[in-house]
Amino acid sequence: MPTLTTVAEWTVTASGDTATFKHAAAGGYWAPRVWSGRGLAIAEADLPALDKVLGEVLKLPVYWLARSRRADSAAGEAAVWSEPRYDLEDEFVYLAGPCRTDAPAAGYRPASAFAIDLVHLRGLRIRIAAYRAGG
Repeated sequence: MPTLTTVAEWTVTASGDTATFKHAAAGGYWAPRVWSGRGLAIAEADLPALDKVLGEVLKLPVYWLARSRRADSAAGEAAVWSEPRYDLEDEFVYLAGPCRTDAPAAGYRPASAFAIDLVHLRGLRIRIAAYRAGG
């Protein structure tokens, strides 16, 4: 898989219409947490870099090609993701949405990598930007 972009702690690659995200803290406490097929949790301190890397991917032809192949006109809408919820206890921001790992398990688990369909990245960026603007 070719690397699409790298920003701060994040590296994004793509295969077909799927983006795979890797964070430098993979395996550590601050690693992203995924409940495969149900949601994503990111350390609040990592949101600015994730927002930036999402913006970089949205500029790339691979994103727009994936959007053009998607018959669903609502693809990319923020509604596919929940409003972000901050957990004061662990300092993570949780979003329900179409995020997945290769090893599905119940509950949020640290993930060395996670995948999201390229068409859903715009909606995720909208939710993260709105959260950051409000806080």
